[in-house]
Amino acid sequence: MATIRALLADDHALVRAGIRGLLEAVEGVSVIAEAGNGEEAVRLALEHRPELAVLDIAMPGASGLDAAARIREAVPETRILILSMHAEDDFVQRALRVGASGYLMKDAAAVELELAIRAVMAGGTYLSPRVSKHVVDEYVRRAETAPGPLDGLTPRQRQILAFIASGRSTKQIAYELGLSVKTVETHRAQLMERLGIRDVAGLVRLAIRAGLVASDK
Repeated sequence: MATIRALLADDHALVRAGIRGLLEAVEGVSVIAEAGNGEEAVRLALEHRPELAVLDIAMPGASGLDAAARIREAVPETRILILSMHAEDDFVQRALRVGASGYLMKDAAAVELELAIRAVMAGGTYLSPRVSKHVVDEYVRRAETAPGPLDGLTPRQRQILAFIASGRSTKQIAYELGLSVKTVETHRAQLMERLGIRDVAGLVRLAIRAGLVASDK
């Protein structure tokens, strides 16, 4: 197994020593440099060009996220694993945006560190289970509260859209709703403008996706 040369950054010496011991207990991993802050981590990454950088998220000066962004830009082949006490979605999303491949909680079991290293070095992404659950829960919450594509329509517009999607002609819709053909055509034009759709087929597809009508397939 090829040696994984790792850079470790944490501003607490005792914590860093403990993490180093855990890292070097993983088969194939060798810690080749240690940093006590983000600036030093960036400098050492440029000097040693490690395969893996394990960065504490909260450090004086440049944070682990700042360091991660700079390391990914300067040494793109380095895989980055963030260590953190924060499970909040904002921290996780920021870490992934700056190029981190893994986000590991500091209170994780030692075996999880090896799982994270194997995952990120294989080209994957690793999130601690507690973080994963939080990210998924937040995604679901946002999806539930996000406005749907039809939320801005009036009841009449939704009704006409449903009729259009079910295959009724303009004359049939006008007859069933007791409206003039011109009024139905006006509603259809307003629907297309509001929804940013240029043809009837597009209206049908949107109505099916939004669950307004069922697909025949």
